[in-house]
Amino acid sequence: MTREPRERSAPRSHKANAPSSGGPVIIHGAVPPREILLEFIADNPDRASKREIAKAFGLKGEARVELKDLLRALEDEGLLKKSRKSLSRPGALPPVTVLDITTRDKDGELIGRPAEWPEDQGAAPAVLIRQTADRRGKTPAAGLNDRVLAKIFSNKDRSGPAYTARVIKIIDRRRGASLGVIRMMEDETRLMPIDRRGEEMLIERDGMGDAKDGDLVEVEVARSGRFGLPRARVLSVVGSVGSEKAISMIAIYAHGIPHVFPQAVIDEAEAAGPATMAKREDWRYVPLITIDPADAKDHDDAVHAEADTSPDNPGGVIVTVAIADVSWYVRTGSALDREALKRGNSVYFPDRVVPMLPERISNNLCSLREGEDRPAIAVRMVFSKEGRKAGHTFHRIMMKSAAKLSYQQAQAAIDGKPDDKTGPLLEPILKPLWHAYATLKRGRDRRQPLELDMPERKIILKADGTVDRVFIPERLDAHKLIEEMMIQANVAAAETLEKKRQPLVYRVHDAPALSKQETLREFLATIGLSMAKGGQLRANSFNGILARALDTPHQTMVNEMVLRSQSQAIYSPENIGHFGLNLMKYAHFTSPIRRYADLIVHRALVGSLGLGEGGITPEEEAILDDIAAEISTFERRAMAAERDTVNRLIAHHLSERIGEEFEGRVSGVTKAGLFITLPEYGADGFVPISTLGTDYFIYDEAHQALTGEKSGLGYQLGDAVEVRLAEAIPLAGALRFEMLSEGRKMPTATRSFHKSGRRDRHQRRAKAGTRPPRGR
Repeated sequence: MTREPRERSAPRSHKANAPSSGGPVIIHGAVPPREILLEFIADNPDRASKREIAKAFGLKGEARVELKDLLRALEDEGLLKKSRKSLSRPGALPPVTVLDITTRDKDGELIGRPAEWPEDQGAAPAVLIRQTADRRGKTPAAGLNDRVLAKIFSNKDRSGPAYTARVIKIIDRRRGASLGVIRMMEDETRLMPIDRRGEEMLIERDGMGDAKDGDLVEVEVARSGRFGLPRARVLSVVGSVGSEKAISMIAIYAHGIPHVFPQAVIDEAEAAGPATMAKREDWRYVPLITIDPADAKDHDDAVHAEADTSPDNPGGVIVTVAIADVSWYVRTGSALDREALKRGNSVYFPDRVVPMLPERISNNLCSLREGEDRPAIAVRMVFSKEGRKAGHTFHRIMMKSAAKLSYQQAQAAIDGKPDDKTGPLLEPILKPLWHAYATLKRGRDRRQPLELDMPERKIILKADGTVDRVFIPERLDAHKLIEEMMIQANVAAAETLEKKRQPLVYRVHDAPALSKQETLREFLATIGLSMAKGGQLRANSFNGILARALDTPHQTMVNEMVLRSQSQAIYSPENIGHFGLNLMKYAHFTSPIRRYADLIVHRALVGSLGLGEGGITPEEEAILDDIAAEISTFERRAMAAERDTVNRLIAHHLSERIGEEFEGRVSGVTKAGLFITLPEYGADGFVPISTLGTDYFIYDEAHQALTGEKSGLGYQLGDAVEVRLAEAIPLAGALRFEMLSEGRKMPTATRSFHKSGRRDRHQRRAKAGTRPPRGR
């Protein structure tokens, strides 16, 4: 049995020493050698921030600056990667990870592996699960086949797994079950996998249960030998794949998204009554309105604007944003609260929504319905005519929405086509809102946030749940108006809580890693665009690049590459600012019906401003680190489920068009082949390198290209191509294409060899006409 590693262990050497082996000298108070620094980061994933490293080695003053430069150099060389404020070795597990507990070791201890792991990094590392109490004194009792959120530590016992873990939270039970679709044949019944990497299984005759042909089922492996297909038995029937919502149900089960509310949660929601006026201002006279998508069922934000009549602010405006007061109904530790944290956020599919809160709360008591009294937390913001904020105040109110409008409806009224509902609202409400937006836009233009042009496609379904059409919705000023007002409300929330020294969960977005900047810089050079080197890049630096690519053949490609260079936005109790929005203080406040992070911010405002019941508790403040890690993980889970569902719907839509030709664009380049996007559908498919021709194709990561060694012809990210659909697997959301377009002449720089001097083995297989290994 190995001992539990201490979460605050010291580095292996704190004193000056000269190892007898001739190793490097480590002096307390001096920046350690590169190899020692890398070893410390690998051994202490929970202490890998710049601050913790400096503390561990006793660095102060100039030594901290030297450390920062060294870490930046290691990151630029690809020896370190940055996530949130922590550093890690490439291929190492992050400090907080989702694990699937898959087996036990010889001592009976649970062993887990990361739920998501890049296949090009080999086998996922094993993690020894420690059943120890957390800071709350609780011990989540994890078991075999559970999916858990865990804190990761380096294992000091080199004879065991590389990592140990403390379970923060059990996400889902019995993850050992596989998901697939029953297919009955003449002499046997098989399970067809829903995962691209899954394998078929034989269903035992006595293991069918109530399953029928075409049913989506959960199974467990009954027997697995060296030869033949694994044998399985049905555990439960999820539903028929012929049903309207089968595609999204596959994603819900595959990603372990909670979608059924426990009875205790339903009972608590049903027992809730209207909010009282205790410590609440009466704002029912303020003509706040909601502007949302036409099909929206819940309305958690309302807006109002007027001219500022103060002589101290000539030409200024007052903008009010009111947000549903979810904190009144969802109290810390309640059944509603526990379930909301378990979900983290609402998940939106083309055919359904999996809400964070029950309908009684989300669509009724907390929805800012037209003409009905509703509790809200409002922020009143004053801006100068140049769009600079002069001040703001928060209020707990009772409001009554004056109107429910769609984006298109509000925009049409402003554009001179009001209807019976918007006509009376045009002068007193809508025009002041648009005037205020014009004022706020001056401030936005001066701030210059990152302005990527990445249009989102919307899928319209038929009554039977299949795809009717795919289109890009028009981006209206009405959308931008609401977006900018919500951003300013979020900034105000962060500023107020920080001024009150109140712990909160920020929405943070780190600057791009130096290694990603260098990759982007090299790529831009291949198409004749330059990018400044050195110094701290700002969002407007990327805007300049995007502007130079505008209306050129490279426009889409440059937007893609700039997006790929960016870090991922996450939630954190430590503020590092929001790079993309170019804001120093930012916290999600405006969507508490569908995001748990916003509910935390609401509670923090209620508590710190003395606005009555439902404030944040000391116990909740103490675990904000864990909460931020959980909801960041659940956000990624939701995004993956939504993406998988779209891929399956499009693959199903195109499955009857095998052999047809399509206009496409190279959206990804790998050693194994090319990813192709069909702009008309937003669908992605794959062209294996083995099907590109008889030439040796060389992969150039910096230039995102595959180039024929002999011909010099190849394909690069963003190239427009013609492809033929060769295969569609709807259940897995997979499309395979055949390339019809001949490659174009590539720059000499892309015709390179790997450092070893040997061509990559995938390139050898390309000439032989065989497929690369699966999953590469």
